[in-house]
Amino acid sequence: MLVGSLALTALLGLGAKIADAANTTLPIIEIKGNAFFSSDSGERFYIRGVDYQPGGSSNLTDPLGSAEICKRDVPVFQDLGLNAVRIYTVDNTLDHSECMQMLSEAGIYVILDVNTPDSSISRSNAECSYNADYLQTVFATIDAFADYSNVLGFFAGNEVINDETNTGTATYVKAVVRDMKKYMKARKYRQIPVGYSAADVSENVQLAASYFNCGDDADARVDMFGVNDYSWCGQSSFQQSGYSAKVKAYSNYSVPLFLSEFGCIKTTPRPFTEIGSIYSTQMSSVFSGGLVYEYSNEANNYGLVDIESQTSVNKLTDFQNLKKEYQMTSNPQGDGGYSKNGNVSTCPSYEKGTWEANNTLPPMPSAASAFFSQGAGQPMGTGYPTQFRCGDANISNYFTADATSSSASQSESSSASSGSSTPLQSSSSSSTSTSASSSAKSSSKSKGGAVAAAQTPLIFKAMAHIWNYIL
Repeated sequence: MLVGSLALTALLGLGAKIADAANTTLPIIEIKGNAFFSSDSGERFYIRGVDYQPGGSSNLTDPLGSAEICKRDVPVFQDLGLNAVRIYTVDNTLDHSECMQMLSEAGIYVILDVNTPDSSISRSNAECSYNADYLQTVFATIDAFADYSNVLGFFAGNEVINDETNTGTATYVKAVVRDMKKYMKARKYRQIPVGYSAADVSENVQLAASYFNCGDDADARVDMFGVNDYSWCGQSSFQQSGYSAKVKAYSNYSVPLFLSEFGCIKTTPRPFTEIGSIYSTQMSSVFSGGLVYEYSNEANNYGLVDIESQTSVNKLTDFQNLKKEYQMTSNPQGDGGYSKNGNVSTCPSYEKGTWEANNTLPPMPSAASAFFSQGAGQPMGTGYPTQFRCGDANISNYFTADATSSSASQSESSSASSGSSTPLQSSSSSSTSTSASSSAKSSSKSKGGAVAAAQTPLIFKAMAHIWNYIL
């Protein structure tokens, strides 16, 4: 019996250690003025990250839904010296706890796009695509990730505006920003920053930055703004690349600004000499780092690694060059000269053919208000088309046991009746992208509760099994 008691004591101690590991959390990243800061140390936080979507749009996979993929890639992130990754699409029906835990233990934060190729604001019919079914998918993704302290922020859209002809879509993306922030308040979640990732379209990117940061409604203004920028190519410089002009243009921007994609491929392998400027006082008063496009080598050849199998990757010369630049470049000391109390932007005026977004936002679809009190209900995953579901939905479908099966039949009928291709097949309607930006082609529940909920029962099951064996 003494042996059994000793074994039980040891087992309980092991269980406690495992439980502690399973509850590892990172300090929340907070926003002060136009910069990010660690809530723990108070130090300025600069994003050193990559855009991460293995398989790209041709083989869409949620990398955070596979522990095997994360076991392969997280050590590679650590070797590169990253503190953040951006994910363009996740499947909100999957369990992400193992991957989020691995990332947390590695000191890595997540910036997450909430859209999927089948559920996003459509460039061809933005008004119709802004509907209750669409918001349900957005809110369900928030539900799936709101409890992780290493979620740095959400993107409400990526390159929805990609030329001068579709600036009117910004009205509906801004409405989504508002709805996401109000939903998190209603559900008593941590107020995770919400932003927008813009294509570097010279005609309107600064208009977009102003638009998403203007107006009296704080909920409708972004908390952060990303720019997909490929202007620094090869052995360029702060002046030659145009980086100096961008710092000047955004000098009065009042929320954190960062490069949500960068890494021009006009010169290969890429030397990544821009790292020295991005993480220097030349830019730190305005920019807070950036995300290299992209981790895995896809058809467009922007990758840092070739994926060889489910368990191994080949680190390319781009990877080694980026690693070297990161190792040689320290963050600016102190607060980097950030602005503490900037003013919100002035809303750009409507101009036909130049800027056609409306400063008066559409009201949230009335049926979606039920989600504020009930939650989003059953998540629908990545294959749930919502872009052509104009008008209000029967949201009771999301709170029934057979919601998933009924949504599948609805999806099929919706696709068939619309007679339209999916966003992955038609670039004119899609506003979710896992490819390089158009500019590149032309030139508080924040303590890991979900992790604990997923991991702790397994621990005690194992303890019970071993204890029965001892007895």
